[in-house]
Amino acid sequence: MKLIIGLGNPGAEYEYTRHNMGFMALDCFAKKHNLTFWVENKFKAMISSVCFNGNKALLIKPLTYMNLSGESVIRVMQYYKIDVADILVISDDLDSPLGRIRIREKGSSGGHNGLKNIISHIQTEEFKRIKIGIDRNEQIPVMDWVLKKLTEEERSLIQPSLEKVGEAVEEFIKGESFYKISSQYSMNHI
Repeated sequence: MKLIIGLGNPGAEYEYTRHNMGFMALDCFAKKHNLTFWVENKFKAMISSVCFNGNKALLIKPLTYMNLSGESVIRVMQYYKIDVADILVISDDLDSPLGRIRIREKGSSGGHNGLKNIISHIQTEEFKRIKIGIDRNEQIPVMDWVLKKLTEEERSLIQPSLEKVGEAVEEFIKGESFYKISSQYSMNHI
């Protein structure tokens, strides 16, 4: 079984903020495949499931707030005995232009608190990730920037990226080689 984790912060006040790219990507994927999320308190997450060609996957949106995302991830991994090789984390990327998709086999947190917390809980950096660019604004402090809502124009600009991420997630669930997914779905610009 695969585990797809979309990172973000729960609650209406965080909806469509730059930090919620992981949530937005999973919501886009769920809409395309007519999936619904439900709250699973024991996992501290919103959860859904999907199956492609007999390959099952759980989709989770941690409800712990970004900085504690690992609490939710480790609970799901332990409960379902999911191997680290079968997890894929979707997050925002401050160091990439808006909408740019970067797909990585492993890596450091890059200063991202959600990734940092997952690494500390699962005790490895060796997990797959998809990062969606949110750009950076030197005039605005990082914390304010990542919690800033996207404008309508920015939301329509990133929509194709969110759809592409969904296609990459589907290929991952189907068991496609991650190298092939990375070369096919990484985007330098939108």
